[in-house]
Amino acid sequence: MADQMSMVEYLSLGDGDPHLVANVCDSCGTTFFDRRNACAACGARGFSQTRLSNNGAVRTFTIVHRAARGVPAPYVSAVIDLDGGGRVKSNIVNIEPAPEKVSLGMRVQLATYVTATDDDGTEAVAFGYEPESA
Repeated sequence: MADQMSMVEYLSLGDGDPHLVANVCDSCGTTFFDRRNACAACGARGFSQTRLSNNGAVRTFTIVHRAARGVPAPYVSAVIDLDGGGRVKSNIVNIEPAPEKVSLGMRVQLATYVTATDDDGTEAVAFGYEPESA
């Protein structure tokens, strides 16, 4: 297996299967993907890192038809409510980007994919969500 690095700090590629890691406010439980000095919801300063579920449900979505140069369109952009708490904005991958193929409440699971490989063979890995396998 090639060396891999995550495209974002909160995607963990180690510890078994890939998963997202969030900072959770010790006082009110609000979840953040970035580092915080204080909670934006309650002002508390204590945080704990937690592994988030790889599964969730589509909260809202849109099909993007115009994108930046080099970004294939159309694609599905969505907000995912993760099982057990947390919410993430992500693309839904491995699905036809058509309104009849995506639905509110649709069950999805984390999927990773290689976006680029450098001259040393290190792979840059991104994430999205795909329909849950039966």
